[in-house]
Formats: sequence, structure tokens, C-alpha cells
Amino acid sequence: MDRVMADENDKSARQERTSRDDRLKSALRENLKRRKVQARERAATTEPSQNDNGSLNEGTAGKTSG
Repeated sequence: MDRVMADENDKSARQERTSRDDRLKSALRENLKRRKVQARERAATTEPSQNDNGSLNEGTAGKTSG
């Protein structure tokens, strides 16, 4: 009789573990998607700006070389 109970406990423990693992996988996948979207949005807003003459603005405005 104890053997049957042990088998049932093992099955339920495995099912709980599988269910938990599936939930974690899903949560991690959604988190990764969200972070990728955020990274794309940040990259789009931090692209280098251009001066009126079309050159990149690298903080050298008003400086002369030499």
C-alpha cells in the first residue's frame, strides 16, 4: 500500500514541477520580448543627431582643429 502512495506522490510532484517550469519558461520568454522592445525604443531615441549641414554632432561644435 505504501508503494502505491509513493508512486502517486512522485507523479503529483513531477506534474507540479513541470507546471512550474512551464510557467517560468513563459514568464522568461515574455520578459525577454519586453526587454528587446525597450532596447529598440532606447536605440531609436538615442541615435546620433545631425547638424543643419548634415555632419554628425559629436560635441565638437565651435572647436577648431589644430
